[in-house]
Amino acid sequence: MFDWLETIVVALLLALVIRAFFLQVFWIPSESMVPSLDIGDRIVVNKVIYHFRQPRRFEVVVFRQTPEVGPGKKDLIKRLVGLPGEKLQIRKGIIYINDQQVIGAHPKNDDFGDFGPINIPQGYCFVMGDNRGASFDSRYWRDSSGTLKFLPMKNLIGQAMLMIWPLNRIGLIP
Repeated sequence: MFDWLETIVVALLLALVIRAFFLQVFWIPSESMVPSLDIGDRIVVNKVIYHFRQPRRFEVVVFRQTPEVGPGKKDLIKRLVGLPGEKLQIRKGIIYINDQQVIGAHPKNDDFGDFGPINIPQGYCFVMGDNRGASFDSRYWRDSSGTLKFLPMKNLIGQAMLMIWPLNRIGLIP
């Protein structure tokens, strides 16, 4: 009896450690990342990757929201578009980083207007949903005085790496 109970306790502790420090499953609650992620999708997030390397442009990241996004400690998901120290501008829906057009940074046939130019401060990043017209993202985050706010790099939880639900969409996240 004790061997069986010990096995269950060890398995539960191991699962808790993995969830707390390494991998976590998240549920997608909104359409802000369509077509990459749909409402109801389940994804696995690598929570340790950014302890070993810096986040990269276009990775899908999960992060803790800032006060400009909303109250509480909600976790959100967006695509990382701008990195610390970069100049970012959007003209006719096309993203420019440091005055260079970035290929593959925007959904096809989605002219979501003009934005910027802005300079991303050190220690911060700029994120956008793939569904540009239905995403409350870095383009809209402002403090009470109307000043644009950026996502602190320290708020990044990890990289969304794997879709695990629904079964017909299992695979790596683009």
